[in-house]
Amino acid sequence: MSFYADSNGTKIFYQIRGEGEPLVLIMGFGADGNLWDQHVVEYQKHFRCYVIDNRGVGKSDQPPGPYTTEMMAQDVVAVMDHSELSRARVAGISMGGAISQQLALNHPDRVRSLALISTWPKFNRYAKTVYENLKKLRVTSRPEDFMELLQLWIFAPPYYEHSWYLLQDGQKDAAANTNPQSTDGFNGQLDACIEHNVVHRLREITVPTLITVGDMDIFTPPAFSQLLHEGIERSEYVNFPTGGHVHHWEDLERFNRVTTEFFLNN
Repeated sequence: MSFYADSNGTKIFYQIRGEGEPLVLIMGFGADGNLWDQHVVEYQKHFRCYVIDNRGVGKSDQPPGPYTTEMMAQDVVAVMDHSELSRARVAGISMGGAISQQLALNHPDRVRSLALISTWPKFNRYAKTVYENLKKLRVTSRPEDFMELLQLWIFAPPYYEHSWYLLQDGQKDAAANTNPQSTDGFNGQLDACIEHNVVHRLREITVPTLITVGDMDIFTPPAFSQLLHEGIERSEYVNFPTGGHVHHWEDLERFNRVTTEFFLNN
């Protein structure tokens, strides 16, 4: 089932899959909710999954930016209100994890538990420059070349070594895509990532929180996740030794098991 929620005039698309208690899933920048599919296959056995296309991508509106993670957390609230969800488990990957932090901070009564995946509470200058650089390179690169660049950032060398042929397929798909993310959506989402800063508020997150990170992540390095772990009291920290930014795909079976067990217990 699929629906649209209205978030102060911006249409936010979401899907509902599975049965059980609610689990809200928030994806990272540049990707729509369908990229949760390999996880939803497992999650929907236990939970009713609410899979969101963030503003700026997929079937949601892509208005001019800048966006903020606080604004995008309000989009999630709009989806929850539209679905009459008073409270839910929440998982967010990368930018989705930053949005999830804002949701837990600004709407604490709406979050039962939290999984923060490959994310950060604040960027340093290096990370901000990387994201600003992506804006420039997307304009000057062929889609397949830009996809290759992203793959080099987000996949770890062990996965790249044995699954290179799959990554080539991704590059071909990017070249053939007739409806890519708009420049407004792409830049707006990157602005939200760059400006996200909740370090001073992390102690306010009191719900059960799982933090997962790939030890070989060069895009949002483990130091960012460690900062989250230090700031969120009683949070759980699970590392993936050979994983990169997308350790949730690289070690899919373990990731699905770890996150499913966490949500079943919390």
